[in-house]
Amino acid sequence: MSFLTIDRVTKVYPTPNGPTTILDGIDLTVNEGEFICLIGHSGCGKSTLLNMVSGFNTPTSGTVTLNGNPIIEPGPDRMMVFQNYCLLPWLTAYDNVYLAVESVYPTYTEAQKQAIVREHLEMVGLTESATKKPGQLSGGMKQRVAIARALAIKPQVLILDEPFGALDAITKEELQDELLTIWTQHKLTVLMITHDIDEALYLADRLVMMTNGPAATIGEVLEIPFDRPRDREKIMASSTYMELRNYALDFLFNRYAHLDD
Repeated sequence: MSFLTIDRVTKVYPTPNGPTTILDGIDLTVNEGEFICLIGHSGCGKSTLLNMVSGFNTPTSGTVTLNGNPIIEPGPDRMMVFQNYCLLPWLTAYDNVYLAVESVYPTYTEAQKQAIVREHLEMVGLTESATKKPGQLSGGMKQRVAIARALAIKPQVLILDEPFGALDAITKEELQDELLTIWTQHKLTVLMITHDIDEALYLADRLVMMTNGPAATIGEVLEIPFDRPRDREKIMASSTYMELRNYALDFLFNRYAHLDD
């Protein structure tokens, strides 16, 4: 049985000018433990697709299944991390994570819940900042809280919607490395949207390249052949890396260029 299957998924939205097809016949099978990146121009339905995996949205036709079970609503087996963090500003970093743990594990003892929160804040390097509220944290630290909160409930699938898009280059690279470490240790399945080809080639097992919307579909899927654990400098200096990068760039900016850009 496949782990995560997106089978002939189409999404149609009503508009004043009639129905508009956003996604048209998406087929993708994701193996357990895979790291998948999705890339494509704005408006190609990447977020819509991952919202259907998370359960925030449902297909007009087709199915999304996890371990053979149709996904029809959000659940703790799938957690999403957004670019804008989505932290409650009146709660500390500790309490933002605790709230998720308490909602998913209400029967755990207080000591158990607190231990889970501390473990996951330590995992992302925020033990010393646990009592700070989001307004006192940098962008990178906020995203670490969001990742800790998602991982604390032990999801099977981690869904990331441009999680590092708003961060500076140095912080982005630090969090990419931390994410790979966490992914390796926890054997998570990761689905991640990015607009950064270099990020996708460094992180992913496969790069799913979307055609333009409306009526977007999967244009091609690139297998990323680099061994793990990955050495960023060695990968980026390789001829294979440049070939893959140029191929993806050609796909996005020649074969599927935005004509109005």
